[in-house]
Amino acid sequence: MSDRLPSGMLVSAMLRRVNDAGGLAVVRARGDAEGGAILILLDDRAGPPRLVERGIGPDGRVVLIDSAPGDSGPSVEDYWRRRRSRDPDLWVIELDIADAERFAAETILVD
Repeated sequence: MSDRLPSGMLVSAMLRRVNDAGGLAVVRARGDAEGGAILILLDDRAGPPRLVERGIGPDGRVVLIDSAPGDSGPSVEDYWRRRRSRDPDLWVIELDIADAERFAAETILVD
């Protein structure tokens, strides 16, 4: 058994925190409630939309990994739709709030 919290619980907590803080958090695609990966579209008005997801860093700790498709790649929207078509368990969450990455990190990096 894993000590990791279920993906659905992490998503619910993030949605509630962002919405309670006056932002907008939306589930763009619902993934597996227990173990689906979570891809987060950050729209914090400080620049173009970005994508991050929970992953393992070089030191073995859980971190947010930049998942942007790159300048010459597909749009952020096309990128997550393609990822979702290959992984139906993937959650796609959009956060529209100032300092969106902080909300994501404080919620899904807990262990």
